[in-house]
Amino acid sequence: MCGKRGNVNSPFPIAGSMSEQKYRFNPKTLNFERIRLSGWQKAKRTLLALTPGLLVGVLGIFLVYQFVDSPKEAQLRRENQQLLLQYELMNKQFAEVEGVLYDVRRRDDNIYRVIFEADPLPASIRQAGAGGVDRYKDLKNFASSDMVIATKKRLDVLTRQLVVQSKSLDEVASLVLRKKEMLASIPAVQPIPNDDLTATAGGYGMRIHPIHKIPKFHAGMDFTAKVGTPIHATGDGRVTFADYATNGYGMHVIVDHGFDYATLYAHLSELKVRNGQRVKRGDVIGLVGNTGLSSGPHLHYEVHKGGEPVDPANYYFNDLSPEEYARMLEISRNAGQSLD
Repeated sequence: MCGKRGNVNSPFPIAGSMSEQKYRFNPKTLNFERIRLSGWQKAKRTLLALTPGLLVGVLGIFLVYQFVDSPKEAQLRRENQQLLLQYELMNKQFAEVEGVLYDVRRRDDNIYRVIFEADPLPASIRQAGAGGVDRYKDLKNFASSDMVIATKKRLDVLTRQLVVQSKSLDEVASLVLRKKEMLASIPAVQPIPNDDLTATAGGYGMRIHPIHKIPKFHAGMDFTAKVGTPIHATGDGRVTFADYATNGYGMHVIVDHGFDYATLYAHLSELKVRNGQRVKRGDVIGLVGNTGLSSGPHLHYEVHKGGEPVDPANYYFNDLSPEEYARMLEISRNAGQSLD
C-alpha cells in the first residue's frame, strides 16, 4: 500500500535533513504524515545552530582584547616601560649619590674633624630620622604605590643626610678658619733676633735669683741683648697691658693671644704699643731695657697657658730647626742663675 506522498524509489520514505520535509508513519492511518515543528522547537534548533558561531565570535573578541592592544593601550604600555626604565636609572643615581655621601661622611669624621680636634658627629644625628604622622598616606592605594613610596622615602632620607652633612662641612670650614687664626696666635717664635742662640740666658724653672741670691722659681726665659734692641710680638693678639709696674717687671707689655694664650715682655726701655692695640706676629712692641728688678739689660719673656706660666722653650717651633731647638733647651736648662 502506498500513500499519496510515496517515493518512487522507496516504498517507505523517512525523515531527511533540515532542508527536506520530515515525515513519520502513522500506524492508524497507515500513512506517512508530515512532521510539523512548534515555534519553540524551531527557535531551539535555530539557537543550537547559531551557538557555535556565537561562541567563536565571543572567543575571538576576548582574544583580541586580551592580546591585541588598542592604540591608546599601546601608547600607555610604552610610557610605562619608559617610566620603569627611568626608575631603574634613578635608583642607580641614588646609589651613586649615597656612595659619594658616605665617602664625604667618612672623611669628615676620620680626617677633617681629627685634624681640627673636633668630635665626630653622632650616628643618631647622621641618620637624620624623621618621625611623626604618616608622611606618605597620599601616595597609597595606587597600582604603583609601593614603588613610589619606597623611592620617596629613599629621597627623603638622602635629603636629610645631605642637610646634616652640609652643616657639618660648614662647621669644619669654621674650624679651618679658627685653626688658621689659632696657628697665627700661638706664641711660636722667639721675641728677639737670636739666630745663633747666644742671646739665650736663663731658662724656665728653679733658678738662683741674681739679686736675692736664693733659689726662686723663674716663670719665663731671659734673653741678653743691648738696650734698644727691638722686641717682637710672638703671635697675633691684643695688648692688655703696656706700662710701668712696681712688681719687679718694670716697664712691660702683656699680649692676650686668645685660645687661652698670653705672653709677657718685661724690663723694657721703651714701649711701642698701647693698651687695646691689635698686634701681629713680628710687630715691634718695645725695646730691650733694664727697668724693674733686673741685673742687666735683657728681656724677660713669659708664656701663659690657661692663666698659668709654661716653659717658653716649648713654643719656638716656627723658627728653630730640631737641632737648634735641642741646643736651646740645653742652654736654657743648664743656666743656674736668672737675670731677674
